[in-house]
Amino acid sequence: MDRECVRSVLWPFANTIRKMTSIMSERPFQSRKPRFQRPQGKRQGRRDPQAWRPPHEIDTTILYGWHPVVEALRNGKRTIRRLLATENSLRRLQEENVPLPFEPEMVRPDEINRLLEPDAVHQGLYAEADPLRSPSVETLSGERLVLALDQITDPHNVGAIVRTAAAFDVEAIITTARHSPAATGVLAKSASGGLEHVPFMIVKNLGDTLNALGERGFQRIGLDSEGDANIDELQLRMPLVLVLGSEGKGLRQRTRECCDAIGRLDMPGAIKSLNVSNAAAISLFAVTKAAAKSRKA
Repeated sequence: MDRECVRSVLWPFANTIRKMTSIMSERPFQSRKPRFQRPQGKRQGRRDPQAWRPPHEIDTTILYGWHPVVEALRNGKRTIRRLLATENSLRRLQEENVPLPFEPEMVRPDEINRLLEPDAVHQGLYAEADPLRSPSVETLSGERLVLALDQITDPHNVGAIVRTAAAFDVEAIITTARHSPAATGVLAKSASGGLEHVPFMIVKNLGDTLNALGERGFQRIGLDSEGDANIDELQLRMPLVLVLGSEGKGLRQRTRECCDAIGRLDMPGAIKSLNVSNAAAISLFAVTKAAAKSRKA
């Protein structure tokens, strides 16, 4: 269609087109909003685990759950700074005659939820406390077994090891300042109160600490899948420190060099490797049994 034809078709509407053009030119430009739009800002409801931050001091020990908090309340060496309890939990504390250093703050369960990481199971009890006093190489008696952890980072595993260590009357657990979880929160919950019975000894260098224990007469036994002999076959004596490595890497080379012997766990089944907390339980049983025999000999 040529220009003359277009003009002849639009000519009857010329006045209308001019009026519309004039009106549109006077209106400010506005972009059309989409019909459906993603809501802005943070999503309400479920909390983002990455965004959560603890609302307390770094050096404060956080305890939650029935057993961790109750054992802390019964521990005369533990100083409690804050105690929160739901109505049902407070009633149970009173029924079981759990000693209370002061009147707990009565709260709703969701108020404790806001103080903890998402999905934490607090059972209506929450406490903030001072860390327990740590032993040193010089203060270890040597009459009870000592456990050393070589960069085991998972707090659930370490907590389970603490619980087992408490059952076997371990004197202390040695961990490194780096690449080890803090003795608080998830670790304390997994330990189920064991944290009150087995103190942590935090050191800068595990190898140097093992050497210092060796100078004091401690036998240093490492546990590794590539060990020299089954742990039952080793000649064990007290005082003794049992050294456990991480699940993936095992014992570091320097740590191995600082041990007097490396034992292993020979498993009869198809699966030869164990979770480190399970390996700790079996090895603690074997070492405790062997140490008891050496005392009688």
